[in-house]
Amino acid sequence: MQFDNVIVLKGREENYVALDQYIAEHRDAEESRNGFGEIVGSSTALNEVLDQIRTVAPTDSTVLIEGETGTGKELIAHAIHTHSRRRDRPFIKLNCAAIPLGLLESELFGHEKGAFTGAVSQKIGRFEAANGGTLFLDEIGDIPLELQAKLLRVLQEQEFERLGSTYTHRVNVRVVAATNQDLPRLVASKQFRMDLYYRLNVFPIALPPLRHRLEDIPMLVAHFVQRYAERMAKRIESVTSDAMDALVRYPWPGNIRELQNFIERAVILTNGDVLHLSALPSNAAAPPDTVTLADAEREHILNALRETNWVVGGSTGAAARLGVKRTTLISKMRKRGVSRAMAVGAV
Repeated sequence: MQFDNVIVLKGREENYVALDQYIAEHRDAEESRNGFGEIVGSSTALNEVLDQIRTVAPTDSTVLIEGETGTGKELIAHAIHTHSRRRDRPFIKLNCAAIPLGLLESELFGHEKGAFTGAVSQKIGRFEAANGGTLFLDEIGDIPLELQAKLLRVLQEQEFERLGSTYTHRVNVRVVAATNQDLPRLVASKQFRMDLYYRLNVFPIALPPLRHRLEDIPMLVAHFVQRYAERMAKRIESVTSDAMDALVRYPWPGNIRELQNFIERAVILTNGDVLHLSALPSNAAAPPDTVTLADAEREHILNALRETNWVVGGSTGAAARLGVKRTTLISKMRKRGVSRAMAVGAV
């Protein structure tokens, strides 16, 4: 990819790219796409995703968004909602991996006062809050097996009971789910219900990683520069061609989120009107299909915790199953980014 705007600066010839041209391209793409203004890019891979959104959004069908971390799954879910007949109703979201196991059922379905220790008042869950609208369940692969049956029921029957209640609530909720995990593999290993997988997988949308959308990178760079420059009261008009070329060549293992964070840091470091880039990592993260020893250990720990309902200690806990001390397992959970709070919440 070549960037050929030549500017003579201080007696030496430099190649610069004016960022305005990509902002204009984004506006043109936004007008032609009619309503996808928050989604930046015009690549074939992205346009195929947008065509799928146009097809499924007017229906009430369940959608499963699959893609690597940082590819913008929440943005796609919101686009499905805003192009549906439910656009004037609530868009409620829940990251299933961010809620301790002991609280996840309450977050989904709500609870009555006194349903459990600490339930000092009645609380409605996300399904009830999303009635008439859309519920976005991110990281759906992290929902524990014991809750998957209840989730399947509300998807099929549109009814549930709050914790501590026998009254059945009926709702009209469209579910859009997302995952960066291989759900068929989880089904094969009996960590995810097959019937729930098929119920979620009515209309799958696979998001391409950023390395498969190289032509979108300059437009994304200009978009993020404009966003952060405005917030920081700076005026940044261009970037060197070599810098832009480096950004396009870098594989971005963290996808759009990594690019966004990198550009925010670059804007902070820029004092003039030419974007100043810090050095890109010399060793990019391993490709997603390459399993490192750390990844394998993390997955092994997660499997043991799921199989023991997130109980760490005791004769039937995950530590005993893995053949290590409880303190050793907790240390490994911290090291590998497995939330100890989730285990504590389940005990």
